Amino acid sequence: MTHIDAGEELDPVHPARPPSVPKAGLSAEEVAQRVARGQVNDVPVRGSRSLTEIVRANVFTRFNAIIGVLWLIMLTVAPIQDSLFGFVIIANTGIGIVQEWRAKRTLDSLAVIGEVRPTVRRDGAAVEVGTAEIVLDDLLELGPGDKAVVDGVCVEADGLEIDESLLTGEADPVVKHPGDRVMSGSFVVAGGGAFQATRVGREAYAAQLAEEASRFTLVHSELRTGISTILKYVTWMMVPTAIGLVISQLVVKQHGFGNSIARTVGGIVPMVPEGLVLLTSVAFAIGVIRLGRKQCLVQELPAIEGLARVDTVCLDKTGTLTEGGMDVTELRPLGDTGEEQARRVLGALGASDPRPNASLRAVIDAYPAGDGPRCTGTLPFSSARKYSGAALRDGDGGNDDGGDGSGDGDGTSGTWLLGAPDVLLDEDDPALAETARLDEQGMRVLLLARTARALDDPEVARGAAPAALVVLEQRLRSDAADTLRYFAAQDVHTKVISGDNAVSVGAVAAKLGLDGTAMDARRLPHEPDGMARALDEGTVFGRVTPRQKRDMVGALQSHGHTVAMTGDGVNDVLALKDADIGVSMGSGSEATRAVAQIVLLDDSFAALPSVVAEGRRVIGNITRVATLFLVKTVYSVLLALLVVCWQIEYPFLPRHLTLLSTLTIGVPAFFLALAPNRERARPRFVRRVMRYAIPGGLVAGAATFASYLIARHHYTGADSLGAETSAATLTLFLISLWVLAIIARPYTWWRVGLVAAMGAAFLLVLAVPWLQHFFALKLVGMAMPWTAVGIAAVAAAALEVLWRWVGHRFPT
Repeated sequence: MTHIDAGEELDPVHPARPPSVPKAGLSAEEVAQRVARGQVNDVPVRGSRSLTEIVRANVFTRFNAIIGVLWLIMLTVAPIQDSLFGFVIIANTGIGIVQEWRAKRTLDSLAVIGEVRPTVRRDGAAVEVGTAEIVLDDLLELGPGDKAVVDGVCVEADGLEIDESLLTGEADPVVKHPGDRVMSGSFVVAGGGAFQATRVGREAYAAQLAEEASRFTLVHSELRTGISTILKYVTWMMVPTAIGLVISQLVVKQHGFGNSIARTVGGIVPMVPEGLVLLTSVAFAIGVIRLGRKQCLVQELPAIEGLARVDTVCLDKTGTLTEGGMDVTELRPLGDTGEEQARRVLGALGASDPRPNASLRAVIDAYPAGDGPRCTGTLPFSSARKYSGAALRDGDGGNDDGGDGSGDGDGTSGTWLLGAPDVLLDEDDPALAETARLDEQGMRVLLLARTARALDDPEVARGAAPAALVVLEQRLRSDAADTLRYFAAQDVHTKVISGDNAVSVGAVAAKLGLDGTAMDARRLPHEPDGMARALDEGTVFGRVTPRQKRDMVGALQSHGHTVAMTGDGVNDVLALKDADIGVSMGSGSEATRAVAQIVLLDDSFAALPSVVAEGRRVIGNITRVATLFLVKTVYSVLLALLVVCWQIEYPFLPRHLTLLSTLTIGVPAFFLALAPNRERARPRFVRRVMRYAIPGGLVAGAATFASYLIARHHYTGADSLGAETSAATLTLFLISLWVLAIIARPYTWWRVGLVAAMGAAFLLVLAVPWLQHFFALKLVGMAMPWTAVGIAAVAAAALEVLWRWVGHRFPT
C-alpha cells in the first residue's frame, strides 16, 4: 500500500488523510466505532416529499387562501348552496394529496430497487452495502462503470482511469495512481482499483449537488413554469377587478346586503383557475404511478414531459437494441497461430480482467482459463481505444517481464491485444476483408493480435500481428423492432450510435427494420453544424467514441432537435448527461443510472413507448384543460368589468357558477386530463393556451352580458332578478358547453358521450323542481329563454370562426 505523508495536500482546501487502513479493509469493530461517532455517509438518498410537505404544498396555496376566505364569508351570509365551491376545493385538494402520496410511495419503492450499492472491503471480504452505510476510512473497490460516491484517496490502481468531466469539465479521463485524489461524482471508464474514504456525508465534494439534484420535484418544467406565468397574470387582472366589483356591488345593493355580498363573491370565485394546478399535479402523479407499474423509475418528474417533446432518440446498440449477453460462435486462427494456442491466450486474457464486459464474458464462457499462461500485466478495456491487452508468461518459462512481446514455450508468452479489428490493424491488412464479411452478417468480431511493444507504450497497437478472429453472435431484443416501429409512426427519428463496427451495427439495425447506410463516425465532420447535417441524413453510426456521442447529442440540439439518449454503459454517461432526456437500463452501470432521468428497471426497451405516451398524455391534455379553465377566468373578469361600468348587480350567485364550472370544466377536465393523447408536445405552452382562451372568454363574456341586459329589459317586478340570472346562466352554459365540445375534438365515442352527459345534467337541473329551487334556476316564459339560446348559438358560430382564424393567424 502506498503511504502518503500527512503534510501532503491533494486538495488545497481539504488535505487528504493518509490511508491507514490495511488492504483487508475495516473490521466490524472499527465500522461500529465510526458509526457511533457519526462518521457515516449520511447524505439522503434520492427521496420524495414527505406527507407533511405534500399536504402543505396542496393546501397552503395563494388561491386556496383566497377561496377559503370567501368561503368563510359565504357560510355566514348566504345559504349553503352558495358555499358549494368551498366543498369542491376541499375535495380537489384531497384528491391531489392522495394522488401525490400514491406517486410518492411508487417512487420510493422503485428507488429502493434501483439504488446503487457500492462494493466495500471489510474484514478481508468484498461486500455490497447501501450508500448510507459507508463510513469514514472504508475501502471501496472500483471497476468500469462504477461511480465514486464519497471522496477519497486511491490506494490500489490497475490501469484505473476515471472520468471527472461532470465535475471539473476535464475532457479526457484521468489515470489514477496510489495517492491520487478520487472525487465523489466521478466514474470509472477503464481499469479497476480501490480507494479509501476520506470525506463522507455532506462534506464530500459532490454531496450537496447530488442531494439537490435528486429531490422529487414538480417545478422544473415548461408546463409548470407556463402555468405559473399564467397564474401571475391572472392575479394581476383579478385583484383590481375584484376590488372594483366589491365596491360597485355594495353601492348598488338593491336586494339586501347579504345578496350583494353573495353576488360579489359569485363574481370573484370564477376568476380563480383553482383546479388547473391541481389537475397538473394529479396528471403528473398518475403518470408516475402508471410508469411505475411498468418498472420505469422516473427520477425527475419533468422527464415525463420532456420525453413527450422528443423528436430524436439516440440509441446505443448494445444493451438497448440487443441484449447484454453474447455467444461465441466461431474462432478463426490467422497466420501461424494454432487454434489451441488462441484458446489458451483467450482464456488467460479473460482471467486477467476482474470485471469483464459483455464481449469478454462471452469469451470467458467459451474459453475458461485452465493451466495456461499467467498474466504479468494488463491494459484494461477502454471505450475510447476499443481494445484491452495483457502481458502473458508461459508456465514453462519465457519472457519474465511480459512487456517486450517476446515469447517462447508453447508460443503464448508475450503481449496480446483483444479488440476491434479495424482499430488494431491497418486499413490494407488482409484480415479486414474477412471481418468485413462477418460484419455484414451482423456478427460482432474481435481480433486477437500479438504486438512486440510493451503494454505501457502509448502506441502499443502499432504493428500488431493478427492471430485470430473471435466471432460473437448478438442477441436481438424481441421487443426492439416493435418499439422502433412505434417511434417511426410517432414521427420520432431514431439514430443508432454505437462503438461497434459500422457495418455490423448497420446489419443489426437492418434486421430491426431501420433503413439507411451505416456510417463510420471516424469520418464525421468535427464542427457541430457539419456533424448535425450528417446526423440528419444518416440513421446508423458505428465506431463512435464516448466523446463523439456527447458531441452528436449537442450537434442535434444545435439544429433545434429535442434529443433523448438511451444507454447502459459507462461510455454513454456523457451523452446521457447532455441529452434533453437520459434513459438508462436498470442493469446499466452505476454512473449511467445516476445521471439518467428515467431508469428502465427491468431492462425492457419496450417500456419507452409507454413513457412517451404518458408524457404526451400529460402535456396535450393539460393544454386542453388549461384552455377550459382560462376561458372561464377571462369571461369572469370581463363580466365583472362590464358590471362595474354599468353599475348593475352581478348576474350570478356562487351556486350558479359552481354548477356551470362543475359541468363544463371540473368533471370534463378530469376525464380529458387522463385520456390518451398521441400528439407530440410542442413548445410555447402559454402562447398556445392563451391564443384560444382570450377570444373564447371574450365571446362568452360579451354574449352572456348581452343576454343579461336584454333580460333586464324584458322582465319586471320584484322577482325579476332571478329570471334575469336564469336567462344569463342558460346562455353562459350553452357557450361553455360549446367550448368544451371544441376542446374535446377529435371526437371519440366517450368524448361525445361526455359532452352529451354534461348537457343532460343541466337539463335535469332545469326539469326537476327541487334542483331548480336549490340552484335558484327557473326559466320564465318562452321568448327570453329562446332569445338566450339564440344568443348562445350566434356566439358558438363566432367561436368557430374566431378560433379557426386564430389558428391560422397565430400558428404555434
